[in-house]
Amino acid sequence: SMDALWILLLLLLLLLPALLWTSSTFVFYFKKVFYVAWMMMLAVVAIPICFLKSGGRDIENMRVIRFLVRHVKYFLGLRFQVSGWEHLQTEGPYVIISNHQSSLDVLAMMEILPDRCTMVAKKELVYAGTVGIVSWLGGIVFINRKKTSDAKSVMTDAANTMLQDQIRLWVFPEGTRNQKGDLLPFKKGAFHLAVQAQAPIIPLVISSYSNFYLGKEKQFNSGTITLKILPKIPTKGLTTDDVSDLCDKSYQIMRSVFMEISPQLGQSNGPVCH
Repeated sequence: SMDALWILLLLLLLLLPALLWTSSTFVFYFKKVFYVAWMMMLAVVAIPICFLKSGGRDIENMRVIRFLVRHVKYFLGLRFQVSGWEHLQTEGPYVIISNHQSSLDVLAMMEILPDRCTMVAKKELVYAGTVGIVSWLGGIVFINRKKTSDAKSVMTDAANTMLQDQIRLWVFPEGTRNQKGDLLPFKKGAFHLAVQAQAPIIPLVISSYSNFYLGKEKQFNSGTITLKILPKIPTKGLTTDDVSDLCDKSYQIMRSVFMEISPQLGQSNGPVCH
């Protein structure tokens, strides 16, 4: 029966390239499963390295994570085109805000993640297996969104951490994943955070994934993702009263850039031929 098992395995291995070559639905599921499994695996590798390097939870562990994740894009056939690097050459703490489409955003994040930068995430992430442990080791700031409807108080601790440890925080102001081909209205937390820390906001726009990834149509092709880092928005001297305006202004800027760098959104006839 061992022989039969080997023959089955061999057949599956021979089938794999054929399926990858002929069935876009198979490619779609294969890439999705591979991505999740590989990230879990990388986390297993990262955990002991992070402990050896810094003995526990430390923002410096983000360097390890960044290094380990950088190559994953090649497996998925993705490339990044980055503009506006100069806007990240800012001393001291700042808040990066970006749009949020799917778990692939992690790849975009690791492509440009500055030193001493980690992210703000909902506390449920801690329970995501090995990835949860690595998130904790990387100093990710966990917030309890259920605890209070008041975005301001949720961000007070994060602002204090930011200033005490001189770190940068990455926030997804839409607050949830969104692949509708537009930006969802922003939640105010990120802007309270920036104002409380009197730290500038650096907007980052990630182009729509719809030119290579379509969930409904089960397509996950190779493609290029455009990342546009925008000029920083200062918050020095701003108070809570300015948060709404700051939020609206950031939304308008990011939304127009999103439309501009996602040309396929103007075409309603499905994916561009490849």
